[in-house]
Amino acid sequence: MSTPEFLDLPPGVRRTDLRLTYGPLAALRALPTSGGTELAPAVLVHGFTGSKEDFIALLQSLAQAGREVVAIDLPGTYRSPGPETLTAPPGVRLPDYRLSSLGEVVAEVMDQVGDGGPVHLVGHSFGGLVSRETALIEGSPTSSLTLMCSGPGALSGAAAVRARNLIAAVSMDPTSGRLRELWDELFEAEARARSSKPEVVDFLRDRLLSSSALGLMRMAEDLLSAPDRVAELAEVDVPKLVVYGENDDAWSTSEQNDMAERLDARRIVVPGAGHSPNVEAPETTSSALTAFWNETESVGRR
Repeated sequence: MSTPEFLDLPPGVRRTDLRLTYGPLAALRALPTSGGTELAPAVLVHGFTGSKEDFIALLQSLAQAGREVVAIDLPGTYRSPGPETLTAPPGVRLPDYRLSSLGEVVAEVMDQVGDGGPVHLVGHSFGGLVSRETALIEGSPTSSLTLMCSGPGALSGAAAVRARNLIAAVSMDPTSGRLRELWDELFEAEARARSSKPEVVDFLRDRLLSSSALGLMRMAEDLLSAPDRVAELAEVDVPKLVVYGENDDAWSTSEQNDMAERLDARRIVVPGAGHSPNVEAPETTSSALTAFWNETESVGRR
């Protein structure tokens, strides 16, 4: 699980709800504390068991460059209600936690944030798989695509074992009560090992117990079965960036390097970081994203 170092919102960052066609989606919205937003906005998509708070350390510095930056909770995650609790308006289909459905949700977010104009898209880990689905939608407003610590397809190795264990643990009883048991049995000890701050541990507990058990199970299933769509994505004519920590332990660094080559994407390795450079090296990550976005916009204006 990604573990924020702090939870207080920096200046210029506020909590909001986006009103999508099917219902509300929780977000953090960052604007420059001075100056305007003349640059294209950006949307950030978290990974498995993560949330919008995974990007808190990036938001202020990304916005200060002169753009709006929005980090979201995917449906059924933390403060965003899942389809089990919503009633769709007539003619509107509720999201179903599958990658293609979540990709459509992110596309609608981008349409709203960009007011129909181009938007930079960043997906971390599972969020990278979601974001590629968005980029593959015909007419998507994707101005650039960044895959952060994500991979070409299904997760493997030790991280895949954890996903399988979660599916096994909740499949017979996908309820908040079962998530509470798992917190007591497993996740609390992991959370305390990751952070010594009581408020962060309390947040991690609240995030898990507020999320949909069914949603977590479906997302884990797609993590383990996602097809390799790199060849299709390579045909999408937008600038691409692959960024990962040098010690990433989810998709292997060799897999991510190969993916970058197949996408003809820029590749950045963040020194000293693991699977969450957005948390572990926020200044380096923010600088890399801002430079990439600024360059793509500069090229686009020529």
